[in-house]
Amino acid sequence: METRQETKRDMLDKGAVLQRDKKTYAIAPHIPGGIILDFNLLRKIVDTAEKYGAQALKLTSAQRIAIVGIEEEHVDQVWEELGMKKGHAIGLCVRSIKICPATHFCKRAQQDAVTLGLELDEKYHGKDLPSKFKMSVAGCANSCSEPAVRDLGIMGTPKGYTIMIGGNAGIKPRLANIFAENVPQEDVIPMVDKIVNYYKENAKSYERLGNMIERLGFDKIKQDLSD
Repeated sequence: METRQETKRDMLDKGAVLQRDKKTYAIAPHIPGGIILDFNLLRKIVDTAEKYGAQALKLTSAQRIAIVGIEEEHVDQVWEELGMKKGHAIGLCVRSIKICPATHFCKRAQQDAVTLGLELDEKYHGKDLPSKFKMSVAGCANSCSEPAVRDLGIMGTPKGYTIMIGGNAGIKPRLANIFAENVPQEDVIPMVDKIVNYYKENAKSYERLGNMIERLGFDKIKQDLSD
């Protein structure tokens, strides 16, 4: 007979998170970019949630749509009808990349955060790392996607992008350190590659990037990455 712990692991593998009632589950389909949605996709999510008696749809802070209150026996059917990848809302990995509307829609934007954010999402979403890892891209200094409180934040400016590392919210908030400024868009992903790989090689298990910076020192990390 399957134990409760085995059931929990199996459901997590399916992208289903047990809810407060200890009976139903929530799933968060992956929607790259979050803020830009196809009308037909929205209809499919609503129709599927209604069909299987979900209790609610929730817009999450990470720009996902969570379908909340699904009975355990319906989880597989919901995923099959949606035909979407699961969003990595939990686990030791890169979560969905949070982006702002940027130059696609916003009159204040100074850089194309949407194109860059979607490229980052395609490359990193779900990547296994020592701890959870959150990224965001903002098109201007208004920072609507909150890059200063992400493990890796990217903020558009008139001269390029500012790259920030080590931020987080939570019970012990930490503002990110500015790693580089005026970075051209074509140089951002190679720089992110170096940062992510360095973190993967040097962080302890469950150690967020900001905690690793506190342990090793920002100057050392910046020098190592510069070398």
